[in-house]
Amino acid sequence: MDKILRLLILCASILAVRCAISATPIQIPNFDDWWGPEDAQENQDTSIRPFKIEFTKCMIKDLRYRLRNHRPFTPPLEGTASTYGYNTNSLETWVSYWANSYNFTAREEHLNQYPHYKTNIQGLDIHFMWIKPEVEEGLEVLPLLMMHGWTGSIVEFYKAIPVLSEKAKEKGFAIEFVIPSLPGFGFSETTHLQGFGATEMAVVMRNLMHRLGHKKFYLQGGDWGARIGNNLASYFPDELYGYHTNFGISNSLSTLATWLAGSLSEGIQKLVEDPAALGRLYPIGTVVKKTLLSSGYFHLQATKPYTVGVAMSDSPVGLLAYIFQLMSMITRHEYESTRDDDGLVFHYSRDELLDNLMVYWVNNAFITSGKIYSESLNSRNLNNGYLEITTPVPTWFIQAKDEFLYMSPEMLKFAFSNIVNTTAIETGGHYLAFELPELFSDSVITAITEFRRLAKEKCRTEL
Repeated sequence: MDKILRLLILCASILAVRCAISATPIQIPNFDDWWGPEDAQENQDTSIRPFKIEFTKCMIKDLRYRLRNHRPFTPPLEGTASTYGYNTNSLETWVSYWANSYNFTAREEHLNQYPHYKTNIQGLDIHFMWIKPEVEEGLEVLPLLMMHGWTGSIVEFYKAIPVLSEKAKEKGFAIEFVIPSLPGFGFSETTHLQGFGATEMAVVMRNLMHRLGHKKFYLQGGDWGARIGNNLASYFPDELYGYHTNFGISNSLSTLATWLAGSLSEGIQKLVEDPAALGRLYPIGTVVKKTLLSSGYFHLQATKPYTVGVAMSDSPVGLLAYIFQLMSMITRHEYESTRDDDGLVFHYSRDELLDNLMVYWVNNAFITSGKIYSESLNSRNLNNGYLEITTPVPTWFIQAKDEFLYMSPEMLKFAFSNIVNTTAIETGGHYLAFELPELFSDSVITAITEFRRLAKEKCRTEL
């Protein structure tokens, strides 16, 4: 009885705070905030410039030297698998492959297979792939903005692009892809001004699409790409045809209260849970414990990203261990406690995993990308009021079995009032486009097809 009473009081308190936040005027970010050098504002170059990824001989020589001259690895504790962090027994294999077998020339060509560009948005040079299809006259071309997260990059989407194109053709339309490196990630410029988080990135992405001629577009995002996507859907609902995400999250306090309420009784729990995803939400203690044990990186980067970043920027071995440990954990949860190696090669090739690392290493982007946590998860954003916005944008969720954060449709409805579909699948992890491009592409094209049907139906109804 005491437990139930405490939970009821907690839920009531959360809802009271939600009401207070909802009453706070929502601060729409300025469309023209300047994030670049002050002296460059008057002479901003707004052209769209071709760009090539380049692995210079000097960079390769330096990287190989660092890989071949690392200090001896500290042996892991016996029988701990990867529960203490990245198991150093598997490090030497990866380091040797990167230094001696990774073909820098071939991988540079691979990464340049799609057209790359840069353009200056709000003072920042933003890098993006812009893939325009060659189509027969009369075939509709649909603009699709696709956004990665951290520890990902544009590399996540390479295998999905041709699959998406082919599946779109089968449905009678074509896709024009816009795939940016988020500001501070990869080949996009970072800002040296405070106050640039996911909200501000959403404005930059919106302005990028406008620069390319798209006042309205389709949207796909995962990880931070989903958080930024949520912001786009919240602030600019009239500029989106539809939103597909493989990382469905709502930061509404009503979502939290609903989840907690589900632990009061089996009856309420059945109302909160999705029958297709039993065991992903409850028992609460198990979920909270798993989340806390796997989120050490989150706390570091949300508080002191520059401190941990110094080590990652200086050591490619450290960068590999840090990123691969996280990728392994959120590709398959059980690997942390069951494998001495990371298990990543069962889901991705060695070369494409190192391609993703190269995007971080070449651009010294660990700190500049990692600070998205501290710049987004702070009182400035939490008190803004936007977390309680409910977007009317048609939204489609696909939720992988090993996605590290899961929310049911009943929880998501507080942020998304127009949920077209939610599919909980029994396979896959956090990097769905990277790991399972066929399944991912099926979901995206099915979503776009349904968004188009609903839009046409709405037009007929309004007529």
